Amino acid sequence: MKIDIITLFPDMFAGPFDMSMLHKAQERGLAQIKFWDLREFGLGPRRTVDDTPYGGGDGMVLRPEPVVAAIEAARAGNPGAPVLVMTPSGRRFDQAQARAYAQLPGLILLAGHYEGFDERIMAYTDDQISIGDYVLTGGELPAMVIADAVIRLIPGVLGGELSAHDESFSDPNLVEYPHYTRPDEFRGQTVPDVLKSGHHAEIQKWRHTQAVEKTRVFRPDLNPEAK
Repeated sequence: MKIDIITLFPDMFAGPFDMSMLHKAQERGLAQIKFWDLREFGLGPRRTVDDTPYGGGDGMVLRPEPVVAAIEAARAGNPGAPVLVMTPSGRRFDQAQARAYAQLPGLILLAGHYEGFDERIMAYTDDQISIGDYVLTGGELPAMVIADAVIRLIPGVLGGELSAHDESFSDPNLVEYPHYTRPDEFRGQTVPDVLKSGHHAEIQKWRHTQAVEKTRVFRPDLNPEAK
């Protein structure tokens, strides 16, 4: 998969994308990530990318000319890839969407900054995506989140074949069950006997029960009894 990221701050991605599974995915040729510095498409000698909003108000708005030029440049090398705008007013990103994106050969992520985008830019994009009902200083962190969530689902990126299929939101109505490892006892807390029993049917039953209970406590907005 090829992921192009358009941003004013490409250096923000250096740490997260150079470590752990994202780094390994790139090393193995499973994912290719390219950054486009929006400032390089800026206007005039000062590489201007923003201006004051029509109608007044605080903040600066990203102009259409440099952003659309960056989108077109990214699309030329990643044909057919949908352009996703990072914005808190967009469609809520979830695990189902991550799985859908992971089936694609490419993505283009547009990370904005300042007060937002000139609305005319949206005619050159395919969707608007939000990672939650809160506002960040820019779209770089959401772009990192989406890239991470998608790349880890590419076959071969994670160690275990079932790693991406047996976790929170694999079932959209459940969070993941609790996990335990050695030691058997830690400061008075012990590993549930069923997990050491070797009885796989009982283990699966226990895990489902625990996932339902954990969902009730931490995500009452979901429907753990759906199945």
